[in-house]
Amino acid sequence: MELNFPSTPFKTHGGAAVPHRKNTAQKQSVSMPAPSQVVIPMSMHVGAPCVPLVKTGDLVTVGQKIAESPAFVSAPIHATVSGKVNGIKKVMLPGGNYTDAIIIDSDGEMTVSPDVKPPVVNSLQDFLSALKESGLVGLGGAGFPAHVKLNVPKDKKVDTLIINCAECEPYLTPDNREAVENTASVVEGAGIVKKWLGLERCIIAIENNKPDAIAAIKKELEDKEKSQNDTIRVLPLRATYPQGAEKVLIKACTDREVGMGKLPADAGCIVMNITSCAFVADYMRTGMPLVKKRLTVDGSAIKEPMNVVVPIGTKISDVIAFVGTKAEPRKILMGGPMMGMAVPSMEVPILKQNNGLLCFDEKDAHMLEPTACIRCGRCVMGCPMNLMPARLETFSKAKDVDQLIEFDVMNCMECGTCAFNCPAHRPLVQAIRLGKGLVRAKQAADKAKAQKAKEAEGNK
Repeated sequence: MELNFPSTPFKTHGGAAVPHRKNTAQKQSVSMPAPSQVVIPMSMHVGAPCVPLVKTGDLVTVGQKIAESPAFVSAPIHATVSGKVNGIKKVMLPGGNYTDAIIIDSDGEMTVSPDVKPPVVNSLQDFLSALKESGLVGLGGAGFPAHVKLNVPKDKKVDTLIINCAECEPYLTPDNREAVENTASVVEGAGIVKKWLGLERCIIAIENNKPDAIAAIKKELEDKEKSQNDTIRVLPLRATYPQGAEKVLIKACTDREVGMGKLPADAGCIVMNITSCAFVADYMRTGMPLVKKRLTVDGSAIKEPMNVVVPIGTKISDVIAFVGTKAEPRKILMGGPMMGMAVPSMEVPILKQNNGLLCFDEKDAHMLEPTACIRCGRCVMGCPMNLMPARLETFSKAKDVDQLIEFDVMNCMECGTCAFNCPAHRPLVQAIRLGKGLVRAKQAADKAKAQKAKEAEGNK
C-alpha cells in the first residue's frame, strides 16, 4: 500500500514553549581561518574510541585519516588542518570524561590529502562502507555513527526517512542555515539515502519558525527528478520544544510511536539530521571526510552572534577570540541551553557533534535557587515521554534503584522540559541523570555477579 504524506503534523504529548532567540537565523555563515593548533579527541561519537594512526612529528594533510577503531560502532577521524603532529595527550570532554587527543600544529596551508577522492558506490554495502570512511556521525548532537544507523537489520521493515530540521533549541540556527545555504545538497543527500536504502518516502521536517528554510527546500523539490517523483516532501512542524527529539519527531511525522527500549527502525523509520544529510551528498561528490562544523556562537557575553564554520578540534578560546566578546564569559555551553553541557575550560575543542557555543555573562550565568516541590504536576504534563520527573528525583536522591527502574528512568531523554516548566526551579535533569547512573551501575554489577557465578559453576 502506498504511503501517504501528512499535510499537517500529528499531535505529540507534552513539551515546553521555550523562547526561540534565533538571533543568527538570517546571518550568512562565516568560515574561520585555520587556528594555529587543533586538538582532535579520539572519542567524538557513540561507541568505541579510535586509536591514533599517527605519532609525534608526523606531517598530516586535510582529510587524511589519523585514527580509527576496528569496532563496528565507531567512526574514523581525520586531520582537519595540515601541519605537524605535536603530540598525543589526555583531554577532558564536556561531561568530565577523559580521552586521548591528537594535537596538530597547523602550517596555515590547509593542504588537502591526496587520499581525498570521491568514493565509488555501486551497492548498499559500498554506500555504507563509504559512510564509515567519511567519519560521519549524527551532527544534531547524538554523535551516532551514520554507517551503523543506516545499516538496517534484515528483520526490520523501514519505509520512511525523516530529515530532522526541527532545531527546537533556543539560539541554535546551524541547521536552518544548512537548509538555506546548501539546499541542493540537502535534497540530493536525502535522495541518495532514500535510494540506497530502498525507502518509500522521505519527510523533511522543519519547524514553521523557519519560513526561509521551508521555502528553499520546497523550491528545490519542484524538480520532479530531485523529489524522486514527489516522494520527498517538506512537512512544516509546530515550533515547540522538544520537537526535534527522535521519538517526538517520528510521532509528529508519522503518528507512529517508538516503544521504550525500541529504536526508530522498530517504527519503520530512520531519522537523520539535515546537516548530516547534506554532508552525504557533498562527500559522495568530493570525497572530503568530516573535517569541519558549523556552529552558532551566541549568548549575552558575545559581541556579534554568528554562525561560524570551524575546523573540528578548534579550541573554544580560538572560536571566541574570532567572534569577539562584550563581557567576560562566566558560563560556556556546548549546545543549546536545554540540553547543552557546561564546559570546564576554554581549552576544550569543538567536536564533530557540536552545533552551538553559548557564552553567558555574570548575570545570565547565575543559577536560580531551587525551592520545595509544590506538586503542581507541570513536569508530568510537559514530559514528552510520559514520565514522572519529580518522583524520579526523589528516588534518585534516595538511591532507590528498584523504584527508578519501575518508573522508567532509562526512558528519559534528558530534554530538560521538566526543569524548564518547574516553578520551583528543581534540578530535575541532574537528579535523573544521576539516577540513570545508579541503574547502569547496578546492571553492570548484576552482570558481573552472574558471570562470576557462571564461571564458578563451570569450575565445579
